[in-house]
Amino acid sequence: MRLGWLCMALLPLLARAGEAPLQLAIGAPPATQLLHLNHQQVLSRGPLPAELSAPLGSLWKLFVYAYLVDSGKTEVGYTCKGQDRDEVYCCKAGERIERDQALTQSCGLYFSPANLKLDAAAWRGYWQQRQAPLWLSDMAQLQPQQRVPVAQLLQQLASLPAQEQARRVLLDVMLHAPEGITLGALGGRLRVKTWSWLADHDAQARQGGFAGWLVDGTPVWAGGTGTSQRILKDYAQALGSALPTPASEAPGQCVEVQLFARYPVRQVRSKASGQLVGAGALRGDYEVQFSNGNRLPISSAGELFVGADGQLTARLNREDYVARVLDREASAQPAEAAKALAVTIRTYLLQSATRNGECLVIADSSASQRVAPRPASDGAQQIAAWTSDLVLAGSPVNYHSDKTGPDRLAWQAAVEQAGQGLRYDAILARAFPRASLSRWDQPSAACQALGNAEDWLKKQQRSWRQRLQSEPGYVETSEFAVCQLSGGKPHVDRERQRIFVRGMYSLQDRLDLTHEYLHLAFAAHPNGQDETYIEGLARHLLLE
Repeated sequence: MRLGWLCMALLPLLARAGEAPLQLAIGAPPATQLLHLNHQQVLSRGPLPAELSAPLGSLWKLFVYAYLVDSGKTEVGYTCKGQDRDEVYCCKAGERIERDQALTQSCGLYFSPANLKLDAAAWRGYWQQRQAPLWLSDMAQLQPQQRVPVAQLLQQLASLPAQEQARRVLLDVMLHAPEGITLGALGGRLRVKTWSWLADHDAQARQGGFAGWLVDGTPVWAGGTGTSQRILKDYAQALGSALPTPASEAPGQCVEVQLFARYPVRQVRSKASGQLVGAGALRGDYEVQFSNGNRLPISSAGELFVGADGQLTARLNREDYVARVLDREASAQPAEAAKALAVTIRTYLLQSATRNGECLVIADSSASQRVAPRPASDGAQQIAAWTSDLVLAGSPVNYHSDKTGPDRLAWQAAVEQAGQGLRYDAILARAFPRASLSRWDQPSAACQALGNAEDWLKKQQRSWRQRLQSEPGYVETSEFAVCQLSGGKPHVDRERQRIFVRGMYSLQDRLDLTHEYLHLAFAAHPNGQDETYIEGLARHLLLE
């Protein structure tokens, strides 16, 4: 009997062990590399075969999106009426979805030629002018079942119009991927549209993957067995190791930094000549002498300026700013702690800077963020690129070298947590339980905090303490957030320390909240997985 049970348990593992590797193509032809990956690592690398093809799947929507943006077409939107089953990818009945969200959610009803009133002749002329292949220029062939050469697809992606806007919007695909595994493994590097279609030799099975770009515009494509969501989840760790971490080629938002804001500069001298420097851009190595007599070496490739008043200003790319602050405030190691701090630095900039035209303005000061007056280290640049465009939404942020506190990341604690194996997103969740990872240009919180529920639970903790401390495995915690449940059953996200419930309107709501808190408090003990035990204890605490 036990042998039969063991065989049944091994069947799914054996099936997956025989699964074809994921194919990952990186770069535009003719320099494209094709990688084969299993769930843990890269199995092989080589040039992309010219004959490799795949179904277009949902990728047709990406080309329609690019056409609309590049042609300056007016936003038309799509209103869900509750009469089409494909609206599950779009919105609820009575709601409206627009272009950017339609792309990330793969709403085909929005991008249908009928909804957009696309003219086939205008479409053909536009793409023929760009020397596009027939499968793209002929609107009738732009179907999910259409097989296309992967090399041609990558070539079109490499020169796709509106690419910068699409890359920015498609970060939401990673942000909204289930369970957070993909975002934890890939950060802000991958900007892709997912695709799925019927398997080539089995109408009951699926194949899928994604296509788009790395953050610097390098085109990528992936295809394998299963739906796109399953591929992103199952291959997240292998993709995280296989994908490079290039710095974004987009200029990003500029940041003007008032260097040494609290320390008046007396003079700046060239290290090469020893002569005093007048107003203007600095190029080379210099020494700054402050009014208090202290001296400091600095370096510049034209990004530092001496003003008419003798004070120094830096004009930096946003990600360069993040890397320089990381160097000045902490370190690029350990990597997961550094990633968490880089996201916090970028968020602090977004929340605290003022504006001067197109640039953000912030002081270099211990009261805000200190900035290294020299090029960032390679390690800090890698961390900034890995987390590119990621910010927190839903709460204010701050950080300190060693002092913890509400909505504050302590670097020392982050280092310890990284040493325990926590990823950057879990470290951030400990420091900012109400905040959600989001993108720079459109920060939005996934946790809509229920303050009254959180206050009630913290009050109840004190009255439950004596009873619960005798229970094996119980660990009281105040580092959690209670969030509004948008759908489904109440649950707890242990990694992010979040409890999702409907509200505080009824006894059942309070029972759900107590139940999910106990799952969190017993997370490190087998009791935390025992639904009967947890439900019984919740009822005892609340009803008896």
